[in-house]
Amino acid sequence: MRRRRLNVVALFILCCVPALLFVYLASSDRDVTTDNLLGFTRREAKLAERVREVEAQNHLLRRQLSISQNHLMSIMVKAQQNGSSIHTGKESLESTATQESEQKSFVCVNPEPEVPKCEVIQISIVCAGYNSSRSVVTLIKSILFYRKNPLHIHFISDSAAQLVLQTLFFTWKVPGVDVSFYLADNVRGEVAWVPNKHYSGVYGLMKLILTKALPDILEKIIVLDTDVTFATDIAELWRIFHKFSSKQAIGLVENQSDWYLGKLWKNHRPWPALGRGFNTGVILLHLDRLREVSWMQMWKLIAEKELLSMLSTSLADQDIINAVLKQHPYLIYRLPCQWNVQLSDNTLSELCYTEVQDLKVIHWNSPKKLKVKNKHVEFFRNLYLTFLEYDGNLLRRELIGCNNTRNTHLQDVLNAIDEDDPCYEFRRARVVEHRTHLYYIEYDYEPSPEGNDVTLVAQLSMDRLQMVEALCKHWDGPISLALYMSDSEVQQFLSYTLNSEVLRNRKNVGYHIVYREGPFYPVNLLRNVALQQVTTPFVFLTDIDFLPMYGLYDYMKKSISALGLESSKKALIIPAFETQRYRLSFPKSKAELLSMLDMGTLFTFRYHVWIRGHGPTNYAKWRTATTPYRVLWEPDFEPYIVASRDLPEYDRRFVGFGWNKVSHIMELYAQGYEFIVLPNAFIVHMPHAPSFDIAKFRSSSQYRKCLKILKQEFVKDLSKRYGKQFTVERRKLKR
Repeated sequence: MRRRRLNVVALFILCCVPALLFVYLASSDRDVTTDNLLGFTRREAKLAERVREVEAQNHLLRRQLSISQNHLMSIMVKAQQNGSSIHTGKESLESTATQESEQKSFVCVNPEPEVPKCEVIQISIVCAGYNSSRSVVTLIKSILFYRKNPLHIHFISDSAAQLVLQTLFFTWKVPGVDVSFYLADNVRGEVAWVPNKHYSGVYGLMKLILTKALPDILEKIIVLDTDVTFATDIAELWRIFHKFSSKQAIGLVENQSDWYLGKLWKNHRPWPALGRGFNTGVILLHLDRLREVSWMQMWKLIAEKELLSMLSTSLADQDIINAVLKQHPYLIYRLPCQWNVQLSDNTLSELCYTEVQDLKVIHWNSPKKLKVKNKHVEFFRNLYLTFLEYDGNLLRRELIGCNNTRNTHLQDVLNAIDEDDPCYEFRRARVVEHRTHLYYIEYDYEPSPEGNDVTLVAQLSMDRLQMVEALCKHWDGPISLALYMSDSEVQQFLSYTLNSEVLRNRKNVGYHIVYREGPFYPVNLLRNVALQQVTTPFVFLTDIDFLPMYGLYDYMKKSISALGLESSKKALIIPAFETQRYRLSFPKSKAELLSMLDMGTLFTFRYHVWIRGHGPTNYAKWRTATTPYRVLWEPDFEPYIVASRDLPEYDRRFVGFGWNKVSHIMELYAQGYEFIVLPNAFIVHMPHAPSFDIAKFRSSSQYRKCLKILKQEFVKDLSKRYGKQFTVERRKLKR
């Protein structure tokens, strides 16, 4: 008995302590300032090294405990032979588990994976909508953290999720991960006829048609819900395919609630199922065998028959799959329960992980998700939040020994940069790929049919987040924002937005996350990301710390139509002003603004420190102007403008502070744009603490020297591209 207790304690140390240590280490790495090598902070590098140490210790402990495990298993077998029960829960759950799965599920340590290290593991996920594409990232992070094999992920998605996920994986560039997309609309008709009460709608039925939606060359695949989290290497699940008999084609974990027993409430009548039924959050599908038994015809015939009495499904694909398995039980392979620990209300999941102590997959299969009632929910929530806030850049690791990755164009460009160049970091920042998640929050807007609609485009970091509310109070039209944040900051942003009365009901604001990497603020990359997602024909290019005058959106649309912007190269200038007061009675009209100028409450923007930036706007003429007037471009001019959406993008060589807008306006001038000032429009710059980048500009002579070099190179490139000569001034920049 004493030895048995020691073995159980050892198993607990092996399984749970590394997991808890990982949660603590990862969660403690939040809000760390960047002092990095190749974009990683010291604490992130330390975290990765500590995790590797834990894995090495874990492997050693497994070997040391192999004898103790065998002894523990013999005790279990003897206990079963003597009629004692390992389970402490309901007999109905015990009776559905085979002796093999009980023994396997109790064992915490598995042998080394039998899957060859370079074998590609195939995964399929149904993902539709902005919220679903957000939650799937946490699942992917958990898989990538533990995986040692190449992956190929097959997404069945709608057009919104496809855009988001395609961009995310293209910019993430994780070695050894391929992604394919299959538009759900192309196969929607195969399942749209099934009445379904589940909140997932028609997409909750898509797993029924994977044999048709996925390529015929795929023999087998792991199918996952978006609300699951892995706590082990997915190769362990993949190798279970080898345990299938010649007829078994579907691997599932038994349902851990009483749903299919019909005991949850009076007159509850579920779909037919084998015993407790099975949960479809994690599925092993042997596609070839399903095709051999004409799966598409099989499930449709059974569904049609059951719908005559059931009228609709309640749990989408899960109801139909269980009905099929009821009639064709030879298809099912019963997965051990740790591969789908279900955390919905009224489940018996505690009987699974209390015995197993080696969680494999956690499934948040309740509409309440992380708010589900479970006495261990804090542990599960912390594990989930660890991956939610984990820096995805740390997952860009190569797979050792698999020659399936080649140098990308980005790697070739980075290798070509001279590391001895004093401006190396600037040149690297121009080409580095930033992980990007478009439409992080649901977006729903259709441009007005008049053809003069305009979207406000801006970028920001976490320290400017509070300005979004004020902006939305001043601007009714669509907005496209690029936000530069870490993984943990994104969760703070999400909470802030969803709890804001001003922001949570605004569906015409597109929030596009660009994840932090490197020492510079990639201001022009952010502007380009926001600009690329505009769906209106015109854009208003501004900064987040400016508040538009009330009614500017409607005034702009009228001006666009009146000045014929749709058929000419014109940029409408919105005169910029500023205040030094944090509390300002915002001017309601041009007359009120002029009065505040005369009283010294407002000033023309940067008049005292950077006259050249906005001087060509000709504020003296604007004071009395009643009609739009044309101004000429001058060096260093950087006004805020309204123009056609198809204008050139910003030059990415300019990062941090200095010349990022100047270079863009110069290229518009080189393309022949005409600059017209609107007489009854204005924006006001609100005060805030200086940015980190302007502090670096002011304190570092090398920073200013590199900026000057980049400026000269840009002007040279521009002159060559457009055949125009621009004077490169030798005087010191005054920014």
